[in-house]
Amino acid sequence: MLDQPVAAAIDDPVFREAVSRFVTREIVPHHADWETAGQVDRALWLKAGEAGLLCPTLPEEYGCPGGDFRHAAIITEEVARAGATGVLFYLHSEIVAPYVLHYGSEALKQRWLPEMAAGRAIGAIAMSEPSTGSDVRAIRSRAVREGDHYVLKGQKIFISNGQTADLFMVAAKTGGAEDGDAISLFLVEAALPGFGRGRVLDKVGMKAQDTSEIFLDDVRVPADHLLGEEGRGFQYLVEQLAQERLMVAIAAVAATEGALEHTIDYVTGRETFGQPLASHQNTRFEIGDMLSQIKVARVFIDWCVAEHMAGRLDGTTASMAKLWTTELQCALIDRCLQLHGGYGYMREYPIARAWADARVQRIYGGTSEIMKEIVARSRLGGVRGHKR
Repeated sequence: MLDQPVAAAIDDPVFREAVSRFVTREIVPHHADWETAGQVDRALWLKAGEAGLLCPTLPEEYGCPGGDFRHAAIITEEVARAGATGVLFYLHSEIVAPYVLHYGSEALKQRWLPEMAAGRAIGAIAMSEPSTGSDVRAIRSRAVREGDHYVLKGQKIFISNGQTADLFMVAAKTGGAEDGDAISLFLVEAALPGFGRGRVLDKVGMKAQDTSEIFLDDVRVPADHLLGEEGRGFQYLVEQLAQERLMVAIAAVAATEGALEHTIDYVTGRETFGQPLASHQNTRFEIGDMLSQIKVARVFIDWCVAEHMAGRLDGTTASMAKLWTTELQCALIDRCLQLHGGYGYMREYPIARAWADARVQRIYGGTSEIMKEIVARSRLGGVRGHKR
């Protein structure tokens, strides 16, 4: 057990205040415009890089801030609490960049990590395909070695940062059809011939996030842009999934806290039947219950962050965190919307946007059903249900 409260052990109040000021100044006033445009202005990435908010956990030797995971958590929390769902700094910094750091050659690290930390190169991960869902082994994109290059062919979908990204971590098959695990990872520049971007997908929420289709039409990728060893991509994905799912959970808790604060402000100022909405017993019961539930989630997620910083967070616990917090996020924000009445369904109110934005949390990074399966296997092993 920690000798002090978990939140105090992992927080950095001075850094959090600096991040909060950045979000208030550079993100909040512009996010509605980015929702209309369907993507975030690239200038934000340069400002974030200058402020030291990109790749915060990566080493200083690569031009990165050299902080620790609590700094990544704080950045994610402050962006999520503001409802800025178009700004996926954590995807760039804590999902894509670590693949380069852990599996890329020294030349790749020297070439790309300083650019990513400065915001001059934006990262994305291209794994999902139209016919695969959560089954990574079923991807159809292929990479064939031809001399000093790999030739990539295939289609990707649901790619966050798809229109703005300069650099994509692409998963493709390099083995035979019978070898489902023979997946390799490649660092692919969007400027290469044959690389194409499709449309920005028309989503229910997260309107400022440029989620897109990606097409690979015989893209010739230099062989030294292979990440790690050929055929070990699935293993690498599994190794990094705990941090990815923890980042989703961190965002879920902070976004829910932000939505609940908006709701408390609303019920305090809104009058019904001649008295504040907050004076009605049902409202007070709802607020009391939700405050209690989100506090439990906060303690759990802070503990997970502390465990991750200590190198003890396993994939099962990260799946629990992702499952619990995203399900709670959707449930509580729906209750918050109900307390707004008809106004809650209007997108001019933050709660309406938070409600629409939250729904995907139960899907990306691994669906809730996949999370349940992973957690169950940790105790039940490989026991499977009967086939019908």
